[in-house]
Amino acid sequence: MNGRVLIVDDEANIRRMLGALLRAEGYEVDEAAGGHAALAAVQQHEPDAVFLDLLMPPGPTGLETLASLRERKVDSAVIMMSGKAQLSDAVRATQLGAFQFLEKPLGPESILVTLRSALELQQTRAENRALRAAMAPQGELIGTSPGLNTVRGEIAQVSPTEARVLVTGESGTGKELVAAAVHHGSRRAHQPFITVNCAAIPRDLVESEMFGHERGAFTGATDRRIGRFELANGGTLFLDEIGDLSLEAQAKLLRTLETGELQRLGAEKSIRVNVRLVSATNRDLEQAVAAGTFREDLYFRIAVFPIRLPPLRERLEDLPLLVQHFAARLRPRKPPRFTPGALSRMATHRWQGNIRELANIVERLAILGHDPVEEEDVRQMLPVRRDLPVSIAEGAMPPLSDALDDYERGLIVAALTRGGGMVAEAARLLQTDRANLYRRMRRLGLRGEEL
Repeated sequence: MNGRVLIVDDEANIRRMLGALLRAEGYEVDEAAGGHAALAAVQQHEPDAVFLDLLMPPGPTGLETLASLRERKVDSAVIMMSGKAQLSDAVRATQLGAFQFLEKPLGPESILVTLRSALELQQTRAENRALRAAMAPQGELIGTSPGLNTVRGEIAQVSPTEARVLVTGESGTGKELVAAAVHHGSRRAHQPFITVNCAAIPRDLVESEMFGHERGAFTGATDRRIGRFELANGGTLFLDEIGDLSLEAQAKLLRTLETGELQRLGAEKSIRVNVRLVSATNRDLEQAVAAGTFREDLYFRIAVFPIRLPPLRERLEDLPLLVQHFAARLRPRKPPRFTPGALSRMATHRWQGNIRELANIVERLAILGHDPVEEEDVRQMLPVRRDLPVSIAEGAMPPLSDALDDYERGLIVAALTRGGGMVAEAARLLQTDRANLYRRMRRLGLRGEEL
């Protein structure tokens, strides 16, 4: 079958002749004599296309029926038919999303050509939706810590605007999720969200990847290539690890941001693009500007609204929720449980790989099949030289105050986790009084009820 078609017309002869033509062409056909019957038939049969008559007394008109279909989010292609249509009717039908308006008497050729075009458009739209869904990053920001709530508030503030956003944070903190949240909260949400990992592109291919090239522009360019900027036209372009771009690539990016135009390699004419830029980096770009490895003018262009994503060690109170989330994603039917001891042991780890490292560890523990996951399981998975929240890398000494804060935060989170979030129980485990523990928690930004 070529597809399913619903014919809605109060004249039985029209339904019969049109139905015979479409069935002969391999279409599956359903019929309805009026607007009310059409709504029921659409719900039952989910047609790919609908031929809808304009006037169907005594029930609702074709335009009224079309409006009802759109209110119910019916995605079928609608082709209007009438022998007494006025220009205002055609305009209104178009505004309501009708694909075409055919004048009666209907010619077989115009019917079939219009139907094929309508179905091709439906298929293209479906493929575009599937492609955008596949290109969108999977996941969400998990946690209720003060640091993450601050990030959520900043996303809510900047998303409706057209401001360029720079997301900073260590590797593995989830910067792409922040970029996707900015896109989905903007007016561009239904337009493309295109991602480029600047660190993964060979230097000699950066310009081709970003701006595209014409056939024959260089050796090996056998076909025209559309660059990421063009693919993101009307939507959002996310440049991950922008700090890894060469100075030459930075200059070309700056020119495109300033002019709103790009030029494919080997092309003679420029192309105008309308793209919102969201960038991310795990580097200190201000330091890179001072060192001369990143252009100052480009930095000011991309960092209109900076968002800092805190590392996992600064939001350890989110760790139980993150573990639960990753475990449920890996084994939806019966996710493994983690004992308070296992979570406490996790809270003493430095997590230099942040959320990405945590997800990998949870996956490895889930593969082992232990349920519940015990403290010893985690201890074997996270070998460390000492039970401290800070593991000092060779040649890198953290500030003493930061190291002590990390150690204290890890101990308190471990005690709160083991005590089910009850501050009184955590104070008992830490052999201190509740008032002292509350003061320390406030200073470190910890809240026991969130565990």
